[in-house]
Amino acid sequence: VIIGSLTISAILVFFIVPLTIVFFIYLTNILLLIYQRNNELKADPLSDVWNSVRKTIASFWDIYARIWHGYELHGVENLPEGPGILVYYHGAIPIDYLYFLSRLFLWKKRLCLSVADHFVFRLPGLKLLLGVTGVIRGSREECLAALKNGYLVSISPGGVREALFSDESYQLMWGNRKGFAQVALEAKVPIIPMYTQNVREGYRMFKERRFFRQLYESTRLPFTPPYGGLPVKFRTYIGKPIPYDPNITTEELVEKVCKGKFLFSFQTKTAVQALISKHQTIPGNMWKALLERFDKRRK
Repeated sequence: VIIGSLTISAILVFFIVPLTIVFFIYLTNILLLIYQRNNELKADPLSDVWNSVRKTIASFWDIYARIWHGYELHGVENLPEGPGILVYYHGAIPIDYLYFLSRLFLWKKRLCLSVADHFVFRLPGLKLLLGVTGVIRGSREECLAALKNGYLVSISPGGVREALFSDESYQLMWGNRKGFAQVALEAKVPIIPMYTQNVREGYRMFKERRFFRQLYESTRLPFTPPYGGLPVKFRTYIGKPIPYDPNITTEELVEKVCKGKFLFSFQTKTAVQALISKHQTIPGNMWKALLERFDKRRK
């Protein structure tokens, strides 16, 4: 009975934390609706009118990030003052990206527009939250308009597929996606790589099964539930920008971003491997990532 009770408790903990995040997201949307109604706001969700409530939301998630993951953000100085495209690795649950958005707004008062998978817009009851936090569908025209208006635009080329089927080896699953590079070249803006250490140790997916892979490929819906939620150490690293180069091809630009996926500098393979070893244990290990919360030397 004791062993059974402990097993059930462990299973519940590993699924409750991801569900708690979903609860907080919906709670945030409810608070936004209350704020909108009390202030009779009808302004564009991206307008500065919403900045006070954005600050409140960002403060809540930043506190959560500090307490639960000891969150650190490094390399903010690498973000351009003007527009640019931020490219990042997609964890099982991109909670690290939410932490990044929150801290960026608190530190720099900058709103980064986020390209999301189409299924996100099918989720009920989140329309206002998506609008106020700058989540967009990511068509070429929409991204170009955002960049023209001076916004940072972020995208994870691996998207839901990377979230579901990558693992503790941190393999990129971009396929043939290179639209972000085409937009960057057309808009003449830099691409900024970003990666969060231990993101796969915080939340994981079950090992890939052919059935779930076929189900996703046919429906484009994430049926595989995430698990985890251990308070492992999260550190987000923003790398050096890849500047606009009129002589580079789309394929070369994509390859350049891929080579810098962990360290975000574009040096030799030896240097990249050395920095990967410094920033990420491959394969990832949940318990080592948890112990890093207590490692004061890795600041």
